[in-house]
Amino acid sequence: MFSNYLIGLREGLEASLVVCILIAYLVKTGRRDALRPIWTGIGIAVAIAMGFGCVLEFGSQELTFAAQEALGGSLSVLAVGLVTWMVFWMRRTARHLKSELHGKLDQALAMGTGALVVTAFLAVGREGLETALFVWASVHAASDGTPRPLVGVALGLATAVLLGWLFYRGALKINLSKFFTWTGAMLVVVAAGVLAYGFHDLQEADWLPGLTNLAFDISGTIPPDSWYGTLLKGVLNFQPDPTVLQVTVWLLYLVPTLALFFAPVGFASGKGKVTVPDEQGSRPSQASQA
Repeated sequence: MFSNYLIGLREGLEASLVVCILIAYLVKTGRRDALRPIWTGIGIAVAIAMGFGCVLEFGSQELTFAAQEALGGSLSVLAVGLVTWMVFWMRRTARHLKSELHGKLDQALAMGTGALVVTAFLAVGREGLETALFVWASVHAASDGTPRPLVGVALGLATAVLLGWLFYRGALKINLSKFFTWTGAMLVVVAAGVLAYGFHDLQEADWLPGLTNLAFDISGTIPPDSWYGTLLKGVLNFQPDPTVLQVTVWLLYLVPTLALFFAPVGFASGKGKVTVPDEQGSRPSQASQA
């Protein structure tokens, strides 16, 4: 449940910050007339993301077992790739996010209502589709027959919306650089588990060999149905009897990815600021960001 809460929180907060920047800029510049198309674009993006999630969930139920495992494994690998790219992208370019969005918004304002809708849709839609895909893959990997994974995602998204609103109102200040660094690192750990489980799905679909070649089996020490087994599976997608391929993939992804993520090479020094003014344009809130 914690891993899914983290996904909802991390992805949801990124989208919330984008919305805050768009809305605050329009309010600050006296263009409240442009708020409606912005909210329309945001609403369309959210609806499409939710629809995409529903298609993944209910569409896959009509497939055979082998097809379900092949689809689940393939989408898990794709989701990990997208999330890894997103984590590194945010790590390197987040400090330029506000100026980039302001530039796109100025261009959209000059072009008209339709351009505003498209700008808001693209700004939020990418986050929404990535979130839907990774949440589906993570819930699929951590599925234990209970609604806890989905509850975790919902709580994470709700927390992100609340934090975004507090940022906008100037009631909360947080070091976003550290927040995105450590949540990004934890998300990489979660992604490693999702990737390993995805490869296990591909083995069950008979796309990859080695399904019976186990690296170890500690089911007797950590029963999957025990509270601590359930906790480890929910947080780290831990499996007490992984195949050799799963362990190999997990290590080959996790170790170099974390090393590159924390390496200073390629990341400019210095800290930027994200400034989100309140509705009256006074007392802006500031948060440090990498």
